[in-house]
Amino acid sequence: MIMVGLAGLVWIGGWWVNGRLANSPVADTRAVQLAVPVIFGVTVLIVWELLVRGLEVPLVILPAPTLIAARFVGSLPILWADFVQTFAKGALSGYVMGCSAAFLMAIAVDRSDFLRRGLLPVGNFVAALPIVGTAPILVMWFGFDWQSKAAVVVVMVFFPMLVNTVAGLRETSAMQRDLMQTYAASYWQSFFKLRLPAAMPFIFNGLKISTTLALIGAIVAEFFGSPTVGMGFRISTSVGQLALDMVWAEIVVAALAGSVFYGIVALIEKSVTFWHPSQR
Repeated sequence: MIMVGLAGLVWIGGWWVNGRLANSPVADTRAVQLAVPVIFGVTVLIVWELLVRGLEVPLVILPAPTLIAARFVGSLPILWADFVQTFAKGALSGYVMGCSAAFLMAIAVDRSDFLRRGLLPVGNFVAALPIVGTAPILVMWFGFDWQSKAAVVVVMVFFPMLVNTVAGLRETSAMQRDLMQTYAASYWQSFFKLRLPAAMPFIFNGLKISTTLALIGAIVAEFFGSPTVGMGFRISTSVGQLALDMVWAEIVVAALAGSVFYGIVALIEKSVTFWHPSQR
């Protein structure tokens, strides 16, 4: 029970430090904004370690962070191979293909009332389909290698990207479009000089949403068939072997990959849409 009490003290201490920092005169500085989440994360990890050790929680239920870290360091070659198979091949390729196809389709939808009224409701229907239902079908169609995972990712990211892009292209006001017509601007001149820049915040919103969907789709698809490598494959087999420390190590890799992927897209958005009020 000593460790349990110590965990409580650590939690209270972390809460107190973060409270002081958040209410301090320098709360809006970059250093404090970074320190607060770091302190919170470290506090959670320490409390997790102390509680698991103090309560003697079995490894098959919840391993301690130190055990997860040891497995992570000791399995770097395996984790790297799984990362390349799932993220670099399946998730990233499907993300690029799905978002690119959705962007091109959004331009066609923007130019056609028939497509807008017919395709977008279908898109809402497809987006509501459970991934655990569509993934096995696509795996049977495209095989057990990364191509089937990329196909699942394409299905997951296509319609969120399409809906956001179409909404962005229609963001300009009638007065702005009329002004371009008075300048005798063609559709493509109006598109590149007015409508596409105005749509950029919406497009990047779709891109950021798709970063998490892509990784989730690739991992889930590997549950239904995969070569003997991949994050989803490793999680599934490790659960069957009761190797929960390996499962958590793969979860850490997925979390890091997803966070970095999202952060890269957010940085690109900040440089492209620096003029938008949301970036000021």
